[in-house]
Amino acid sequence: MRPLFSRRRLGVLVALLVGLLVSPLGLPAAARAASPPATAPELAAKALDPAFEQQVLAVIRRHPAVLIEALNAYERDQQEAQRRQQAEKLRRLYPQPRDLIGDSPSRGSGKVVVVEFSDFQCPYCAQAHEALKAFVEQHGKEVTFVYKNFPLTQIHPQALPAARAAWAAGRQGQFWAYHDALFANQARLGEPLYGEIANNLKLDLPRFDRDRKGPASLQAIQKEVDQAEALGLQGTPTVVMDRQFLPGAVTAEVLEEQLAELGRSK
Repeated sequence: MRPLFSRRRLGVLVALLVGLLVSPLGLPAAARAASPPATAPELAAKALDPAFEQQVLAVIRRHPAVLIEALNAYERDQQEAQRRQQAEKLRRLYPQPRDLIGDSPSRGSGKVVVVEFSDFQCPYCAQAHEALKAFVEQHGKEVTFVYKNFPLTQIHPQALPAARAAWAAGRQGQFWAYHDALFANQARLGEPLYGEIANNLKLDLPRFDRDRKGPASLQAIQKEVDQAEALGLQGTPTVVMDRQFLPGAVTAEVLEEQLAELGRSK
């Protein structure tokens, strides 16, 4: 379970409280009229004042629910602003939804393009995989589903090797079977598993090893990483349905609602 106040969330909360307690808006009406806005150095000095720290703690103790809701609202606003920026970048870089597909593997034959930027070692991607697989099976004539690699190599050391193995399997027409097997065995990612899946799928093993270890696999994956970074993506999974960004481990309900919304808007 995520702690109530992570380091980042606590920093945002303190910043909000500094603004509330130091700003003239936090004063009575008469005092607000007579008080000029505090400058940035004045805010910083006030925030370091031990007496002010006690004020902050007192406010947190008296109004925890209100402050948590204010923090959640602030984060929702930030996320919505980020989604708007990403949608604008998407329109500018890829005028038509299908322009985003490129050389990435896809399945389904529908008009609605659903693109997932994912990481084979990400646990939230494994959750999203289940929802997306069922969704595509049900709506394969309505949607075209596209998988793009966005390996978070700093925290997932097997994300890139797994992506290269899946790409190599795709060279023999078995990307999706390999992709599904990787997520089904996420706890076992590593060299023994990559060979085991390839053997189970009856791939040409020498060719599989040449392809996954060759420069072309890195180039293909880097192309998808470049797309993710150009769109301002910061984590996985991120799903783009038509023009709508759906970050996080999307559920079947969210996917169904978004598809229905697209149908209503056309």
